[in-house]
Amino acid sequence: MNRTKVAVIGSGNIGTDLMIKVLRTAEHLEMGALVGIDPDSDGLARARRLGVPTTHEGVDGLIAMPGFADIGIVFDATSAKAHVHNAARLRPYGKRLVDLTPAALGPYVVPAVNLEQHLDADDVNMVTCGGQATIPVVAAIGGVVPVEYAEIVASIASRSAGPGTRANIDEFTETTSAAIVEVGGARRGKAIIVLNPAEPPLIMRDTVLALVRAPGPDTADEIRRAVAAMVASVAEYVPGYRLKQEVQVAPVPADQPLETLLAPGADRPTHQVSVFLEVEGAAHYLPAYAGNLDIMTSAALRVGDRMAARDAARGTAAGNDRGTARQHLEAAP
Repeated sequence: MNRTKVAVIGSGNIGTDLMIKVLRTAEHLEMGALVGIDPDSDGLARARRLGVPTTHEGVDGLIAMPGFADIGIVFDATSAKAHVHNAARLRPYGKRLVDLTPAALGPYVVPAVNLEQHLDADDVNMVTCGGQATIPVVAAIGGVVPVEYAEIVASIASRSAGPGTRANIDEFTETTSAAIVEVGGARRGKAIIVLNPAEPPLIMRDTVLALVRAPGPDTADEIRRAVAAMVASVAEYVPGYRLKQEVQVAPVPADQPLETLLAPGADRPTHQVSVFLEVEGAAHYLPAYAGNLDIMTSAALRVGDRMAARDAARGTAAGNDRGTARQHLEAAP
């Protein structure tokens, strides 16, 4: 079976974990390069031991690599600011980009919700770890009843929040809040991230609170069934993803103020849906408590695999106009 060659930009925790997932579990992908900027990084050293081509000269080093023309998909596991630069440099070469940063240059993609709609996109955005964990649940609730407001809280181990995560806290909240609306279907959304300093580190926990109108007596059971089905769907590519306890559907007290949460003219919700999740990592490279990073790499792998499978079925090279790539390479000084 022909596999699509991929490059991973970013030799830190996320990029290295993604590389190992591609090597161990990908169905349609083959590692073509791991790209970093620190020649002494553990990720690049590990890649070399595994026989993966490497460069420590960033995206320009990737473009200069002998096998660059054969790369079909590029995963970017750097930072929001760096992705803007990387995307601009790669655009002339016809590469398809899967963005694991909160840059949000392309459409938001959450595999269990809307992957099929964006398989042909040039640059897809994987939202955030909190978005990958919670937006499927918001979408599941919204498939039963309209969601007037959804709020998510992602609690992750402080140890699993590296420099990139900490530098992108604002982008995390902004991108996740926007995707709760755009992908999850809520009328309004809010995202909060908590860095938990507990020792030993705790695995990722996520809470979804949704305000809905649930008029019928059977609606609560329909919501629970929809959430359970969605959790099972996500767990197909993130095995450590699970419900922590039964979904709660409770009436909203008549005197509870909601005006600041709702869009102008929205009907007053009748019920609050509370969903409690946890995400345990697969420990391919990262520790098991780093479920926040594992869900990002697992979701990105699912996107890349599906893109490659789709293009293979069409008989095309995934995300790569080889003629365009070679033309630009030959013209380069």
